[in-house]
Amino acid sequence: MELIQQVPELSAYLAADEAIDHGHPVVRETVAALRGKTVDAYSYAAAAYAFVRDTIPHSVDSGDMRVAWRASDVLATRNGICHAKSHALAALLRAAGIPTALCYQALREDDGEPGPLHGLIAVRLPGRDRWDRQDARGNKPGVDAHFSLDGERLAWPVRQAFNEVDYPVLYAAPHPAVLHSLRSAEDRLQLWRTLPTTL
Repeated sequence: MELIQQVPELSAYLAADEAIDHGHPVVRETVAALRGKTVDAYSYAAAAYAFVRDTIPHSVDSGDMRVAWRASDVLATRNGICHAKSHALAALLRAAGIPTALCYQALREDDGEPGPLHGLIAVRLPGRDRWDRQDARGNKPGVDAHFSLDGERLAWPVRQAFNEVDYPVLYAAPHPAVLHSLRSAEDRLQLWRTLPTTL
């Protein structure tokens, strides 16, 4: 699949916004801690990915009913669904000068019914002429995602037989429909009812 930048300028994928608030002290403190343990952009990106994947539980897995959507809140509460975790990882990467995009997949439940849109990121590391998608959703039985530049290791590769969709657009900011659902949900159960299933 050929990934397509929504915005031609790479600088758009370094910007802060209300969800990817990488100027926030909590984000900056986390960046400083991660940078102290890494030697270059590649090792930093892998460390940031592992930090978000492994230390911030996906709220469905943990049973947390809170809805965090702003990167700083995700880092502070150690809670979030895939979209929120993607915002947090994007903030950590952008704060370190690494262009990061938001990506989406339309997935289905095993019974064929549409599931909520799934969120992940794509990163453009120095010296590479391509974007690499990464999925920091969090592993569990049946999900084994890893940071990889040599072939995708996503939580859920799309299943053609289920008509699942990898959207090729690289978004510079969260999709408005996703952000609206996150911001307006009173709890995770309501969020699950209001998240879009397609773009």
